[in-house]
Amino acid sequence: MRVALSLLNFVTPTITIRVGCHIVYETSLPTPMLLVLRPWRDDRHFVRQENFSVNPGVGTHEFTDLHGNTACRTLLQPGQNTIHHDALVDVPCEPDNLNHPRDALTIDQLPPQLLRYTLPSRYCDSDKLLNFAWEQFGQVPNGIERVIAICNWTHLNIQYRTGSGRADIAASEVVAQRFGVCRDFAHVAIALCRAFNLPARYVVGHLPDVGCFDPGSPMDFHAYFEVYLGGEWCTFDARFNTPRIGRVKVAQGLDAVDGAFSTSYGEARLAWFEVWSYQVNPAHVSVGDPVNLALRLDGTPSVRTA
Repeated sequence: MRVALSLLNFVTPTITIRVGCHIVYETSLPTPMLLVLRPWRDDRHFVRQENFSVNPGVGTHEFTDLHGNTACRTLLQPGQNTIHHDALVDVPCEPDNLNHPRDALTIDQLPPQLLRYTLPSRYCDSDKLLNFAWEQFGQVPNGIERVIAICNWTHLNIQYRTGSGRADIAASEVVAQRFGVCRDFAHVAIALCRAFNLPARYVVGHLPDVGCFDPGSPMDFHAYFEVYLGGEWCTFDARFNTPRIGRVKVAQGLDAVDGAFSTSYGEARLAWFEVWSYQVNPAHVSVGDPVNLALRLDGTPSVRTA
């Protein structure tokens, strides 16, 4: 177990989000696994407290992957293996993309390390959607207007179906079948943005119900995406299609391959899966406390800061 404290400072008012998960895998043989569960540390994430443990945790060590995510390698042992994460994270109490830039950069203006985010990937097969993209959005000005049009189309034309996700489905197939889960919404929007040379990347993290009603469904990780506009990455979410407050980023990359919370290099059965993400008063809640939704401050249309 390890406790980490971030020392970042914010210039905007913040709220505290408790995020975490409790996951149990069972396996009959030693099985290598890669875990990506810990929140980002940057100018939008101040980690007050954090516990992260893998038991038995044989051979466990952390590294930073190619996309800047904190990843953990471990070797699952025969029997039960328990993964637990719990953190209090301060994030800005402002909605996505407040005063965001509007203009798209041309290819020759993009930093070279971002060019990869304009090309097709395993789940964001933009090459198969080129004709569709230009027919649907070719007349919309490039930049924020086109990204919003893509989000609007995806939100209105792809039906959200709980439990319909497949690990082998790409954006073009989702467009054809017209339903999916949050990762599918993100893949479709990313692929359509890349069809216009807009750098777009997949993001997965926690999304509490700050400033909106709790839908009553079990908490889970949430996938959305970012587009590079005006020299910075801006957040978009085709699933909900409205600016949200309180996101806690866990991973980013080309698509869901880079954003998987676990990758098993062998047989491993998921025996238990629980996720939490809700706003709290850090004076009353600490990591390690029982998950108690009676102490949550979100789940209502009003945004509370204490």
